[in-house]
Amino acid sequence: MKTGYKRIVVKVGSNVLAGKDASLDASTLENIADQIAGLRNAGIEVILVSSGAVACGRSIVRNARKLDAVSARQLFSSVGQARLINRYCELFARHGMICGQVLTTKESLSTRDHYLNQRNCMTAMLGNGVIPVVNENDTISVTELMFTDNDELSGMIATMMDAGCLVILSNVDGIYDGNPSEPGSSVIREVRHGDNISGFIGTGKSSFGRGGMLTKYKIASKVADEGIEVIIANGKRPGILRALLQDEGEDVCCTRFLPSERPISHIKKWIAHSDGFAKGSIRINEGAYAVLTGEKASSLLPVGVTAIEGNFEKGDIVRIISPDGRVIGVGKVSAGSARAAELIGQKGRRALVHYDYLYIE
Repeated sequence: MKTGYKRIVVKVGSNVLAGKDASLDASTLENIADQIAGLRNAGIEVILVSSGAVACGRSIVRNARKLDAVSARQLFSSVGQARLINRYCELFARHGMICGQVLTTKESLSTRDHYLNQRNCMTAMLGNGVIPVVNENDTISVTELMFTDNDELSGMIATMMDAGCLVILSNVDGIYDGNPSEPGSSVIREVRHGDNISGFIGTGKSSFGRGGMLTKYKIASKVADEGIEVIIANGKRPGILRALLQDEGEDVCCTRFLPSERPISHIKKWIAHSDGFAKGSIRINEGAYAVLTGEKASSLLPVGVTAIEGNFEKGDIVRIISPDGRVIGVGKVSAGSARAAELIGQKGRRALVHYDYLYIE
């Protein structure tokens, strides 16, 4: 196998792993594990982000009494995750390989220290030949603290672990330029930096997961902008990973997001994925908007601020809001909300959000 990647992240969606009755599709699961083992034998480090726990648990606990949505998710994931990781252990053991479970939550990645601890854990696993199998810990997650779905989690893992490529396996060949079920629609094969194809994408959710193609597109665009190639492909196709990562992979039907030629720093990668951790917002004027979205790297100064929203402390993540009310980025603030409010509109003050800690979409 010929590939330039030393480390990749593979995200497998619920629709790939679930059969029509929501139980695990044993043949697909085995096929995915076999391909990952092949990549490992070829010298590529693989981090697997796997959905399927809730769908698996739902198929096992068939007569559960009526529960609210959060309690049901906790119940099904607690049962399904055990079954899922045991199956992965069995499948990788056939190849003489060890896998390890990594359960995380959005909250556990919300601070820089926790983020680095998570990275150190998986770095140690990879360094000892262990395949990390990552999933959100749905048994303790509640709605407001959950990732949008495992697409969002896989994007954060890919940037956190300096992966060369993120492969998102779905049950379709990629992003289509129309309704995939209608004649004449075809897969968009390549997306370059700055391309906006969101108008082609429907907003429907997947059958067993909680995400959709629009989420995949947003995550893929962000990760590609950070210097990592992203591929959306059909995980139901036998040998898809081998095909994608060989030289002839360019001919495989999929959507490839080409990586930006200007990758960002580690700290900016963390900040880029920290919108969900934001403690407040900073609204800016037209002048600051023009500077921050221009070609030249710039910090956010108090003179360009029009309002402070929410309660936050120095070092917290905040959203940057444009004059027309759009979220245009996130950053690590250098002052608490009370002090920031005092500085609104003042000239000659140090940056409220320094460029090194600022990510503009």
